[in-house]
Amino acid sequence: MPTIDAAQEFALDVTRVKDRRGLADLLAEACLAMGCSWFALSHHVDFLAAPERGIRIHNYPEEWARWFDERRLGVTDPVHRASQRCMAGFLWHDMTRFDARRASDEEVLAAARHHGIGDGLTVPAHLPGDAHGSVSFAWEPGGEASQEALLFARMIGGPAFEAARLLAHPELARTGPRLTDRQRECLIWAAKGKPIWKIARILGLSPDTVREHLRNARLRYDANGGITLTVRALYDGDISFADIARYR
Repeated sequence: MPTIDAAQEFALDVTRVKDRRGLADLLAEACLAMGCSWFALSHHVDFLAAPERGIRIHNYPEEWARWFDERRLGVTDPVHRASQRCMAGFLWHDMTRFDARRASDEEVLAAARHHGIGDGLTVPAHLPGDAHGSVSFAWEPGGEASQEALLFARMIGGPAFEAARLLAHPELARTGPRLTDRQRECLIWAAKGKPIWKIARILGLSPDTVREHLRNARLRYDANGGITLTVRALYDGDISFADIARYR
């Protein structure tokens, strides 16, 4: 079973990958270390309907991937559903702890076994403003994912998903916030649904100043409205859902 040192080496190696093929090679090496056959790093989206919305790197059989996509399972797949209710990762044979089994799930799991995919494990990748995602490793039927493998996957899943995001969107490597502190404050209050005059009173500013801060924030994000600005600021990490929920 791979060691902590191996996980640390993986985390360093993924910062050096230049393309998806390089990341796929590292994930394949992780499979070898854990004794499994398959890996899948993916956003939980409908890739047939909107392929540009997500990242997906995997070595699953193409027949399985096609079957999966044709049935629009990006969101409803039982493994994906369970990962949306878990932070630390889980073994597939234990995933009903996180999501109740549906009648259609057995068909999905049976089809996976038919294509050579048995037990596995998944590490969720949750980022405010982004689609849910995960990194999974799977064994052929007859093999079983272990707690030791899950511990290793937890150490490498986050770095792997972050590397994939940066490969798909190099602009995310930009450091530092786009918004000033005042722009950020005004946006958070606006996202809470407060009108301009109320934000001005809360922050001790004039309404015109609040409007100017929000206008400049939209310019920084090239956003044509408040909703677009909020979504992009959430995605970029300038504000968080916790910021919006915490403000009264």
